[in-house]
Amino acid sequence: MGNRVIRERKMKKITIKKGHAKKFLCMYNGLSGKRFKSGKTGIMEYIKKAGCIQFDPLNMVGNNQDLVLQSRIKNYNIKMLRDLLYKDRKLVDYWDKNMSIFSVEDWPYFDRNRNRFRNSLVKDSKSIYKILPEIRKIISEKGSVSSLDLEFNEKVDWWWAPTKISRAALESMYFWGELIVHNKINTRKYYDFSHKHIDKKILNEKDPNEEDVNYYEWYVLRRISSIGILWNRAGDAWLGIHGLKSADRNKAFKSLREKNKIIEVEIENINFPFYINNESLELLEDVLSKQSATERVSFIAPLDNMIWDRKLIREIFDFEYVWEVYKPAKIRQYGYYILPILFGKDFVARFEPVRDKKTSSLIIKNWWWEEGLNRLLPKRFEKFKCEFSKSLKSFMNYLEVDNLIVENKLKTEKELKWLELQ
Repeated sequence: MGNRVIRERKMKKITIKKGHAKKFLCMYNGLSGKRFKSGKTGIMEYIKKAGCIQFDPLNMVGNNQDLVLQSRIKNYNIKMLRDLLYKDRKLVDYWDKNMSIFSVEDWPYFDRNRNRFRNSLVKDSKSIYKILPEIRKIISEKGSVSSLDLEFNEKVDWWWAPTKISRAALESMYFWGELIVHNKINTRKYYDFSHKHIDKKILNEKDPNEEDVNYYEWYVLRRISSIGILWNRAGDAWLGIHGLKSADRNKAFKSLREKNKIIEVEIENINFPFYINNESLELLEDVLSKQSATERVSFIAPLDNMIWDRKLIREIFDFEYVWEVYKPAKIRQYGYYILPILFGKDFVARFEPVRDKKTSSLIIKNWWWEEGLNRLLPKRFEKFKCEFSKSLKSFMNYLEVDNLIVENKLKTEKELKWLELQ
């Protein structure tokens, strides 16, 4: 099989079955087969491979970035990520796939973003610029500050809504790169000068992409690597790439193919071509050689890299997922904060977890098996229960809770009684 793949690689096109695509995506993301390394090493390994992970402030069972990592890094805890961000300074908070976390080594590639923010004037920009000298003096003398530490209470028009001028000023300096997030207390950001925490060589390095065309090419390849396999269609996978139009994206895909940096993949019964980065060819060969992969149960974050493009996931996995936190309660199909459950290469269920810090408990409020499960689980159910138990214990350790509470309405359903035994 490997030789055939190599021959087809020269043709820049490979045809695979849907099952192969599912297996490839799960193995690429470390959700089945070989794991990423443990601890901080594993976090860095994954983030450098994926480019970034998306940040979200909602915290029902941890923030999105922590949920992404707990599904991939054995014995993960949130201190590991915070240390890498605010102590070791190997990672940085900044704008990529919306608000994200990525390697500080990628800082030079976002120079365009910083220049754009620097040149993007808002209605009250003169008021903001007027107080910058005093803010710089305060930070120089006191160190990191939040907007609450600054006594500028005037309100100004801002990107999303009117806000305190102190917040607008700090966010401006942050987006154009003068400040970075020094640390956070819950969701409150404290800022300090970038030059105090980022190596001068990295800070002063020129943007490696001289022209926009190079920038878009780099970014398209980055997003393919963020997910593992991607198509050239509009969707959420491209969010955060300023200025990228469909024509620019088409040119980038064409150029990347010509340079053999990406390989076209045709998935049977799907009428759109997909692409993987050239470095993933060996993994695809392993998948096509029918090598077995360790099946695990994973609880997937709402903004997990693998499911950024919901249409792609629907086509490949036959799994429909909508994050319903912004929907009114009366029109939600499932619930406020629902996590998909992946077993091996299949999405088999979804559930609604809540952490109760007062009782040190994980509460499972609701559970839904996926339709069509009869063809997936009967012979694998004992294996699923075993792997679910392992993942549940790991999840509770990550949440630092001791008790599991299963809502009474679930206990009455025969097929979920085994949950009580965890």
